[in-house]
Amino acid sequence: MLRRVGIRRFWRLLGTPEISSGDGGRRQVTSGVPPSGGTVFRALNIFDRDLKRKQKNWAARLPEPMKFDYLKEEVGSRIADRIYDIARNFPLALDVGCGRGYIAQHLNKETVGRFFQTDIAENALKNSLGTDIPTVSVLADEEFLPFQENTFDLVVSSLSLHWVNDLPRALEQIHYVLKPDGVFVGAMFGGDTLYELRCSLQLAETEREGGFSPHISPFTAVNDLGHLLGRAGFNTLTVDTDEIQVNYPGMYELMEDLQGMGESNCSWNRKALLHRDTMLAAAAVYREMYGNEDGSVPATYQIYHMIGWKYHDSQARPAERGSATVSFGELGKLNNLMSQGKKSQ
Repeated sequence: MLRRVGIRRFWRLLGTPEISSGDGGRRQVTSGVPPSGGTVFRALNIFDRDLKRKQKNWAARLPEPMKFDYLKEEVGSRIADRIYDIARNFPLALDVGCGRGYIAQHLNKETVGRFFQTDIAENALKNSLGTDIPTVSVLADEEFLPFQENTFDLVVSSLSLHWVNDLPRALEQIHYVLKPDGVFVGAMFGGDTLYELRCSLQLAETEREGGFSPHISPFTAVNDLGHLLGRAGFNTLTVDTDEIQVNYPGMYELMEDLQGMGESNCSWNRKALLHRDTMLAAAAVYREMYGNEDGSVPATYQIYHMIGWKYHDSQARPAERGSATVSFGELGKLNNLMSQGKKSQ
């Protein structure tokens, strides 16, 4: 279990981004982000993507951003483990919403030949973590990937897609840029993420202000995620859930760390400010309802892990319906015979 303690303050730093690789070499930088101020019609418009870009840029420019990388590094390492479980090499890979490169640092050049890393925040690309894999940094939105069809052998994404307005389109874009028999390995926050914080804020705000507003981003349900992957064209799907619990000194430290991660709420219907009395009440409710014996408070992060493949003729396919030569009834009889044989021994 991860543990986080301490109180920090943040400073806003401004500067001109300059992209460089972790080993001192230069990286090519291209852009796929829609022009600033441009209006793009979306079927859904839940999140303020421009605000999210500013939040991630601010977080990446903190004096010591690695203090807040603990959760994203942990999930990045778990994605890398899943990639190593696939018995093949990937000459060309893409990381969608890479942040500071939390997946690439756990991979090696024997597994991935070349890595394209995309994010909407230029400061995250500038301050990316070191890796021995040749990389190309691309300033691009998850919903507008600037790559041709059938380009990548592997696409990964870690804790980025939960901020996408049009998740079906983003998954379709990922499927589009994958080569046939290519694989997508991703992770995103699940619906029970930060339920302790959500409940505490709602109870305190209802008591003090007579109602509550959403302060935590809405998340996708796990059964909806499998459906969306299938609709995007992926097959041989694997979707599983995982939980990471982190202990904090209190609610304020948790909220400060979320800001340092660039994970502050950016929903259009968010409430900008909470009254001081409401915040104090929420902190007290949090500690009363969920506090640990040592005085710390837990925060639960639910992670959805997903793996999906793009179709290719060489892939194994299920047998045609009605082609079985043994019935389940006969299998049951076989199990009974085996059980009787073990008892006689």
